Order: sequence, then structure tokens, then C-alpha cells
Amino acid sequence: MFVWFDFGGVLSQPLQVLFDVYEERTGISRPQLWAAMTAADAELGLPTLASVELGIRTEAEWGARLRHHLAEANPGIDLSRARLEEFSAQWFADVEPNHIMINTLRYLRDYGVGVGILTNNVTEWGPHWKRMVAGTGEVDALVDSCEVGARKPQPEIFEIAEKMANRADERFVLIDDVEENCAAARAAGWTAIRFVDNIQVCRELFGITGVPSII
Repeated sequence: MFVWFDFGGVLSQPLQVLFDVYEERTGISRPQLWAAMTAADAELGLPTLASVELGIRTEAEWGARLRHHLAEANPGIDLSRARLEEFSAQWFADVEPNHIMINTLRYLRDYGVGVGILTNNVTEWGPHWKRMVAGTGEVDALVDSCEVGARKPQPEIFEIAEKMANRADERFVLIDDVEENCAAARAAGWTAIRFVDNIQVCRELFGITGVPSII
């Protein structure tokens, strides 16, 4: 058994919390920010966030496009508090990880289960999110979309993850908060757990792995 944990929304706090914190800091609401993110990638014919998660754009280039689309779609919006070209420094500042999932990963590893992190992420965000998950200790494998050139839900990333796990005939499990990613994992022959809350995930996970429950 090999269990892959998503970062954003699983090992981190829920994404809604991160959007709420960002709005407090910048005045930009989740709908406004998400619309700008979507528009920025639509310029390239890509899904939302794909340009930075695949390393096609730098964080600074992407942030400049966010600034453009925010201003265009929201005339008069105050962007003076938003460090969009250095997005990650503001997005991750003083944000706590999901300690329960961090501890769950460690518990599985210590019990002998293979564990890894499978994340759609951005080159410039690495120092921030890796600091947040440092409490997991060593993982058996880490697959980051910006490093491997594929992102969930693309089938290729699951093939890459299986190779990086380096375990023949292994059964793979993905914990992810996005149903599209879970569906793609199932299509790849994996088991997937859609993250809703910590207790739900732990109950499903311990049932699948056979590891004694800690809840």
C-alpha cells in the first residue's frame, strides 16, 4: 500500500480558509481572485492555474496577468495591498498546515505504509509549502507538477507517481480535495478518498489500509 497526500486543501488548511485570509490581507475576494486566475490561463488555452503549475509562466509573469484581469473586471478595485507578482509570499504568510493530516502521514509511515506527496504546485511556492509540511519528516516520494511537467488530473502524473514510488505491484491511494483529481486517480486504477474533513478521511483511510485507527 502506498498513500499519496495532496498538499493544498489536505496537508494545508482548507482552500476556503486560505482565500478568506488572503481577502483579509488584500481586499480581493475569492470570486474576484478565481475569475482573474481563470482568465489569466484562458489566454493560453489552459485550465485555471495550469500555466504556473506546469512552469509555463513564472510567478511574477502570472501575477502581472492577475493584476491586469482584476483591474479590467473590477473597475476601481484597490490593489495597493496585493503583492500579486510575489503572490506566494503573501498567500502563505503565517498560514498553519493541517496538523491532523501531517500527523496521519507520519503515523502511516511509522507503521510501514509507503507515503508521498502528490501536488499541483508552483516553482516559486516551493520554499513556502515545503516549510509547512516539514513536520511530516521524510516521505518516500514527492511529485510536484511544476517539476515533472504534468498536473492532476492528467493521466501522465499518475504514471509518473507510480514510477517515483518505485514499488512494484503496489496498491495506490490518493487523498485529494478535488473530485476531478479523485476521478482521474480511479481511472488510473488507484483508490481515491475525496477530502471533506479530517475525521472522514481518517476513517476511510484506516479502513482501506488496515492500519489501526487513531481516532
